[in-house]
Amino acid sequence: MKGSISMSEIVNKAQLLKKASLKLSEASTKDKNDALKLVGESLIANKELILKENEKDIEQAIASQMKESLIDRLRLTEKRIQEMVEGIKTIIELKDPIWKSSEIWTIENGLNISKMTVPLGVVGIIYESRPNVTVDAFSLTLKSGNCILLRGSSSAIHSNKALVAAIKEGLRKSNISEDVIQLIENTSRESVMEMLKLNEYIDVIIPRGGNSLIQLVVQNATVPTIETGVGNCHVYIDKSAKLEDAVKIVVNAKTQRPGVCNACETVLVHEDIANTFLPMMKDALKGIVELRGCDKTREVIDSVPAVEEDWAEEYLDYILAVKVVKDVDEAIEHIGKYGTMHSESIVTEDYSNAEKFLRKIDAAAVYVNASTRFTDGSVFGFGCEMGISTQKMHARGPMGLNELVTIKYIIRGNGQIRE
Repeated sequence: MKGSISMSEIVNKAQLLKKASLKLSEASTKDKNDALKLVGESLIANKELILKENEKDIEQAIASQMKESLIDRLRLTEKRIQEMVEGIKTIIELKDPIWKSSEIWTIENGLNISKMTVPLGVVGIIYESRPNVTVDAFSLTLKSGNCILLRGSSSAIHSNKALVAAIKEGLRKSNISEDVIQLIENTSRESVMEMLKLNEYIDVIIPRGGNSLIQLVVQNATVPTIETGVGNCHVYIDKSAKLEDAVKIVVNAKTQRPGVCNACETVLVHEDIANTFLPMMKDALKGIVELRGCDKTREVIDSVPAVEEDWAEEYLDYILAVKVVKDVDEAIEHIGKYGTMHSESIVTEDYSNAEKFLRKIDAAAVYVNASTRFTDGSVFGFGCEMGISTQKMHARGPMGLNELVTIKYIIRGNGQIRE
């Protein structure tokens, strides 16, 4: 549903956030944690309304013929709401990242210098579907002393409005202003373009979604951005792999939740084991997954002929590209050409090949003998995440509390002047 909110209202909400951020930056850890606890309680108290509003979004998604894997990302359940609350509880238990010093030193003239962590200020996030991002983004930004401007998609507008209403209800019972969170209800492209130019009020924007959304933000924003990544993730099965384990890893990485960015999209198989492994993999997938294979793959198992575009595709669906490669070096070369620097895995019992893969693969998360599905803020112990950054900036991989701060140098003197 596209709203009728004016651009001036977007500015007004950004102004409220900027004002609120000055006060929030001074909030005590106790006040922030108490507010998070009350928000969690409010989410539980309002779960029936939240699920009712989410069902409106689900009905709209089905009517628009959204594919099932993406509907799964949109869907809320009692269990998923409880998982949001558990994420909040984890964040409460984590150390406050604000006003911590990693370095303190004194220079020759007696000036004492401290490198202190401080909030970014106002964080804007533009995201598709996945209403859990609404709660995750708020929770992480509040604990790290930041305010949040949310711009979700039309597909999740009813869910997002219900979630933000519950969050604000919890905040009103706390010592933290409800102005620290604002939702842009206009889901038009124009609202995004306006948000991207609000340098005066927004300190950083994080796009979280498909490649088209990310590129729209990166190419048009004047506000600094942290780019979260498209997930064209690979699993490479080396010739020394334990094949039973390799099959389990591929099945999990592809089918556990195919519509997420850390799902496997391409399997690379060493040529020496292709004749044995490929039939095992095909049988384990039991016709659930459409296989798109290279010529060598199709000599061993039936599959749809793969075309060049398949190697670069983030399917987010029950589709898997399969390629037979000569060795670990060819696998690394393939991933370097087509990967998106998100999550990559090698299944091997060869220590040298594992170390080569770990060192030469340029990605935010690199695995040995494990599924790519573990690249997740909650799994890593962050409570949740703002997104998974594939940039080589200060934030890379799942973004938790420590990626939402910047630094300030504090210099204390006793009358020194520079000559």
